[in-house]
Amino acid sequence: MLKKDKLRYNEYYDMQSVYDELYQQSRNNNNFYKLIEIIGSEQNIRLAYKNLRGNSGSHTKGTDGLTIKDIGRCSDKEMIDTVRGMLLDYKPKAVRRVFIPKPGSDKKRPLGIPCIWDRLVQQCILQVLEPICEPKFHNHSYGFRPNRSAHHALSRMVSLINLGRHYYCVDVDIKGFFDNVNHGKLLKQIWGLGIRDKRLISIISKLLKSEIQGEGIPTKGTPQGGIISPLLSNIVLNELDWWVSDQWETYKPRRAKSESFHNYAHQYTNLKDGYIVRYADDFKIMCRTYAEAQRFYYAVVDFLKNRLDLDISPEKSKVTNLLKNSSEFLGFKIKVLPKKSSRYGYIAKTDMCDKAFNKVKANIKNNLKDIQMHTVKENIIKYNNAIIGAHNYYCIATNVYNNFDRIDFELLRTHKNRLRNKAKRVRFSEVPRDFQRFVQGVRGNRRIYKLMDMYMVPIVGIHHKSPMNFSQDITDYSENGRKKIHSNQKAVSRSKLRAMQLSFDESESVEFRSNAVSRFVAQYGKCYVTGEILEADESVAMRIKPKSRNGTDDYSNIIIVSRLIAQLMSDASTEGLSAFDENQKKKINKFRRGRKLKLVN
Repeated sequence: MLKKDKLRYNEYYDMQSVYDELYQQSRNNNNFYKLIEIIGSEQNIRLAYKNLRGNSGSHTKGTDGLTIKDIGRCSDKEMIDTVRGMLLDYKPKAVRRVFIPKPGSDKKRPLGIPCIWDRLVQQCILQVLEPICEPKFHNHSYGFRPNRSAHHALSRMVSLINLGRHYYCVDVDIKGFFDNVNHGKLLKQIWGLGIRDKRLISIISKLLKSEIQGEGIPTKGTPQGGIISPLLSNIVLNELDWWVSDQWETYKPRRAKSESFHNYAHQYTNLKDGYIVRYADDFKIMCRTYAEAQRFYYAVVDFLKNRLDLDISPEKSKVTNLLKNSSEFLGFKIKVLPKKSSRYGYIAKTDMCDKAFNKVKANIKNNLKDIQMHTVKENIIKYNNAIIGAHNYYCIATNVYNNFDRIDFELLRTHKNRLRNKAKRVRFSEVPRDFQRFVQGVRGNRRIYKLMDMYMVPIVGIHHKSPMNFSQDITDYSENGRKKIHSNQKAVSRSKLRAMQLSFDESESVEFRSNAVSRFVAQYGKCYVTGEILEADESVAMRIKPKSRNGTDDYSNIIIVSRLIAQLMSDASTEGLSAFDENQKKKINKFRRGRKLKLVN
């Protein structure tokens, strides 16, 4: 789901102001005691359904065999009453265990898939906890947080090298982090963030102890696959972030002047100069000297063991001198090289790491095989999407063009063998302008493949983009913070949206209500036929093809019209419809055709 969509949904269901208030109270270090009331509110539950429905994993079955479609068939009242009943006496169902391949390894990663109703409850909790936790998290924690990405984490690391001259990297790999989180410690950390609602903490405790099918009740860990698990993992490691930060970055002595203190500290104190950059359980600590990096390494290992009850993998954990060796982070390989323009300056060089290189190469080969076996447009689109996706992620590597050029060279024979007698090669200068603008960095005389009137995206069609640091002013939970994400002008007023939702028949399904609200906003609060702005109490949501003729609750089958137009369109006769113009008659006939009514001439 796009971050803009998420913010729009908050506005649709009138929850943005509630989340903003929680965020501000958290910034003021207030404690929270009555969160269950907000979690179980009608609008928060409706919003949770909307957000969960946009998650591709919502169509994955749990141990009960249900998906989001089963919730969508319920009435609005049934869904709200079910969630509220679960919150009163929460008893999670067993979690389905699945194993997925671990990238770059023969091992498999365990996932725990909760039942869909449990996922809905988790989504309700997540929406309320996120604005409370966000102000408490460290600035340079980038994983599983709104608006932040792996690109921001890499950009921070590169900035510390290029501008801060931190050439020593502390690499610490936590052994099986998600499977070894201490439940008691986590609940205490939640309490320490100011979340003092004991009913909510009890529910989270039960979530953590959900039975895993075939394995029993876990005594530790947060199962990967749960909606709330990423937030809980950030809560666990937030303590590490601030502990490392307080060693140097945010350390504030009583008498020191802020600007001159660091120079003084380097010469006359034993403080360790280091900055943490974390993405989920993958983190680096950047230092200026080898001695400081060594001290940080042993201090962090001790902190993880004694404070968080977590072990490290000794074979994967070390101190790396980036002037001599490279370090891997989030699929990238980082090394420090001398600047060509300066005798003493150094700069970070970034490449795809070896695992990422082999993964992208294997993915392209598999897609080429699919095209050879089944030459259909869907497989060509899938091939293009695989390359575009790899380009979009790795484009911030400074040496990215050479990396993809090497992949292209190594797959040269594969392309020829797989596409022989199927595709023809054309010069890039001969393809349409739109395609040329979309694919940059390709010379005009280079030949690319054309298959079934579709052009295959060249592997080398990539440009390096400089990574951008995250702006700490951006947030989903303040008016100024949202202005940097999207325009805050609402297409439809809050009162009209609320009136629209109150006008629904109680027997209507959750899916119909959700899609009708989206359709109302998409039509800018105007009538589908006349285009006139609707008043708060005169809008009607209608199915183009009715239920009696197997009409669905899908978005494409719903329109919003005024009450008068609804009566006219549904009438068996065409009296009163001849006054509409041709464009309006087309819309009316689309509706009447779906209901097998006489068309308007």
